[in-house]
Amino acid sequence: MNFESFHFHPTVAAGVAAAGYQTPTPIQARAISPVSDGRDVMGLAQTGTGKTAAFVLPILNRLAGSQSGGVRALIIAPTRELAEQIHQAIEALGCKTRTRSVTVYGGVGIHPQIQQLKHADIVVACPGRLLDHIGRRSIDLSQLEVLVIDEADQMFDMGFIPDIRRILKHLPMKRQTLLFSATMPPEIRRLSGDILRDPATVQVGITAPADTVSHALYPVARHLKTALLL
Repeated sequence: MNFESFHFHPTVAAGVAAAGYQTPTPIQARAISPVSDGRDVMGLAQTGTGKTAAFVLPILNRLAGSQSGGVRALIIAPTRELAEQIHQAIEALGCKTRTRSVTVYGGVGIHPQIQQLKHADIVVACPGRLLDHIGRRSIDLSQLEVLVIDEADQMFDMGFIPDIRRILKHLPMKRQTLLFSATMPPEIRRLSGDILRDPATVQVGITAPADTVSHALYPVARHLKTALLL
């Protein structure tokens, strides 16, 4: 299988080629088609398996064919680092499209975000700052078509599930929802049951470390560790 088999919009296919993507990872091979078909998806995959592209590419493909005002896709991530990583993937894979992505998280000024949100197609947000924008009415989610909750189990560990449930009250009921998690604690199982409709479940390597990550152990005397690290 290669990425040509997904029959992406030419601008998205060009972005895939520019990024050097050739063969889909297992999560991409299994998740892209149901996401592209508009189904809700429960994705179980470790970090490092390529799941970001598994939802970013179908979203870019969906948006490439038409233009409309307002935010059409919302991706919620637990940390600013992950939010930036997803945003960078959108910019790289969508480099040939006109899709505009904006990151929204705390610890930085809110006013530049307010200006950027006026022209955003995709928003990648952390829960707290997103709720700030919802409270200020500086984000328009009335046209939302796709919601992605990424690293859901990490959201739970960081205490964000109540914030997620508050955010959900401000989103259109008619939407596609994708939830990705490395594990399935009871709270995430309940959340998925509440928000996913007849989901396709895609599971990859749930019990093993990601096979894209190499592990090595170097026994080193304490006083030599810093030098080795450097």
